[in-house]
Amino acid sequence: MKRRPHKIVSVVLLVVLIAGMGMACRIQSLESRNKRWAENTETAGKILTESGKKEAQKQTDGTENDAAAQNAKRVFGDEPAELYARSAVLMDADSGVLLYSKGGDEIRYPASITKIMTLLLAVENCSMKEDVVFTETGTRDISWDSGNIGMQVGEVMSMKACLCALIIRSANEVAAQIAEHVGGTEQNFIDMMNQRAAEIGCTNTHFANASGLPDPNHYSTAHDMALIMREGLKNKKFRKIIGITDYTIKPTNMNSESRVLHTHHPMLAPESSYYYDGCIGGKTGYTSEAGNTLVTAVEKNGTTYIAVTMKAADLAIASTDSTAMFNYGYQNFTKLQVNGGEVLVPNGVTVDNLTVREEPSDGEIIDNYYYGDYMVGSVTVPEATPTPEPAADIVSENGTADSSDAGQSVGTDTSENTDEEVQESSQNSKSSAGIPQLRKILLGIGAAMILILIILLIALSKKEKKYYR
Repeated sequence: MKRRPHKIVSVVLLVVLIAGMGMACRIQSLESRNKRWAENTETAGKILTESGKKEAQKQTDGTENDAAAQNAKRVFGDEPAELYARSAVLMDADSGVLLYSKGGDEIRYPASITKIMTLLLAVENCSMKEDVVFTETGTRDISWDSGNIGMQVGEVMSMKACLCALIIRSANEVAAQIAEHVGGTEQNFIDMMNQRAAEIGCTNTHFANASGLPDPNHYSTAHDMALIMREGLKNKKFRKIIGITDYTIKPTNMNSESRVLHTHHPMLAPESSYYYDGCIGGKTGYTSEAGNTLVTAVEKNGTTYIAVTMKAADLAIASTDSTAMFNYGYQNFTKLQVNGGEVLVPNGVTVDNLTVREEPSDGEIIDNYYYGDYMVGSVTVPEATPTPEPAADIVSENGTADSSDAGQSVGTDTSENTDEEVQESSQNSKSSAGIPQLRKILLGIGAAMILILIILLIALSKKEKKYYR
C-alpha cells in the first residue's frame, strides 16, 4: 500500500516544527545563563571595587602608626619646641601626612572636640534651613556645669543656629537634639558617628554620645581627631560653621530674647593674645577626665595644617603647643611640584631626593612619594586623553581587543583586567545582545510553520473526504 503524500508532508513539517521550538528553548536557556553570568560579574566587580577603595584609603590617607610618625621627626630634622600636652599631632590637611606626633595614637577622652564629628554628620545629612524641635531628649543635658544655651522642650530653632550653638557655645543639649533630629534617635546617630569614623580611617575611636560628656566607652586619639577634622574641611558648609566667631540666635517661639554667641577658641578670636594669623576654625573641649583638648586648622600660603592637642593642663598650654606645631610646619616644610600635583617636603628637598612607588587604586594610578622611608604625599597620575580611531583599529592583528578602546566600548574598568578578559567581556556582550533578536526570528518561523501546517491539514482533510466518496 502506497503512503499518501499529505501524511508524509505532515510528518516532515511536524519534525521541523519540533526542531525549531527546541532551538528556541535552547537559545532562551543560553540567554538566561548569560544574564546570570552578567549579574554575577557585576556583583563581583562591585566587591572588588569596594576592596580597592579600602586599600587605597589605607595607602593615601596618612594613616601611618605613631612609630612611623616618630621616625618622621628624625628624618625631617628639628622638632618643634617642647610640648606640654600629653598628646599632640600636626597633620598636612591635603595629604593626611603627619609632620609631628607626640603620643598621637594614645587613647584619651576627647571631651567637646567630639562635636566636630557631630557637625560633620549634620552638614552631610541636613539643610541649614531645617527646623529643629527640642524634646525631653535634648534638654536633659542642661546642667549648671555643662555647656548649654538654655533650650526648652517645644522650642524651635533652625539647623544653622543649632550648629553655631554647637561649635561656638559648645551647647550639649543642642548636640543631643541634633543627634535625635538627624538619626531619629540619639543611639542611631551614635552608630552613624562610629561608622563614619571607621570610613574616615579612625582606628582607635569609639563614640558613646554626640556631645563628648564623660563615658568610659567614649574615646579617641589626637591622630584620629585630626583625620575627622581633615574630612570635615572638605565640606564647604563644615568650613563655614567651624570658622564663625560671632553669631546671634534670633528670638524663638519660646524665648523673646536674642542669644549672642562669641567663640571661645583663643586661636580664632582676633582679640586673643593666642590668635594665630590664618586660623580657619576649630573646637575646644574640657572635662576633668579629659583635661583640655583642642583642634585647630590654619591655612597660609596655600598650605593647610591641622593641630590637635589632648590632655593639656589648660587652654593656654593647648594653644601654645598648637602654635609651636604650626610654626614648625610653616618654617620647615614647602610644597614641591611633582608629576600631576604636589607633595609636602622638608625645606631643601628636591624631586631627585624622593622615591616613587606606583600603586593601582580603583581604576587609577597613584604615585606615592617617599622621602627616606616616610611617605610625604600621594598624587593621582593624570590619564592620557585617548585619540579617536576607526572601529577597525580596535582589534589588533593577533585578534585581541585593545585594552583602552575596548574598555570604553563595553563600559568596564580595564585597569583590573587582562586583554583576554576584556575580549571575553566584549564577546559575551555582543552575543547577549544578539540572542534576543535570533530568538524572535526563530519563534516567528515556528509560528508561520504552525499556521501553514494547520492550513495544509485542513486542505488535505477536505481532499481526503472527496477521495472516499
